[in-house]
Amino acid sequence: MSNPAIPLGQLNRLISSVTWQSFPALNVTASFCNRDGIRLAFDGEATRIIPAMAGTVLSPEPYQMVTLTLNILKTQGLAQQYELQRQTSTPLGNGVARPDATTLAPYQMINMAIEGVRELSFSGEDAGYSVVCRGYILINNSLWS
Repeated sequence: MSNPAIPLGQLNRLISSVTWQSFPALNVTASFCNRDGIRLAFDGEATRIIPAMAGTVLSPEPYQMVTLTLNILKTQGLAQQYELQRQTSTPLGNGVARPDATTLAPYQMINMAIEGVRELSFSGEDAGYSVVCRGYILINNSLWS
């Protein structure tokens, strides 16, 4: 019998990044992040499942909302740039989130905006400045054909 173990691959936290089409000064790479890095959450349903009398009807969604959390360092100038952007105009437009695994394709985010900034600690023990952005990604592309 052959060995059933397969190579599990590896993660590279240094390749994760976020780039903005209209705001390149707000691009985020690993050097700007604390240990929590970049997080992308998929919100809501990818498919609506509608109950019927004898089963269910599927209604795939053409897009899905996403929440992007940028855990950057307040000790870097990028935190102040995000703060100024938040105070000036929160829409960011389109962006790309690159994951920490080369096996996943980058996520094309559309109509993103700064939703807010999480609680800041001024205790001298937390260097985090967490920016929360929201928008959407396209899914179920076969719906358009």
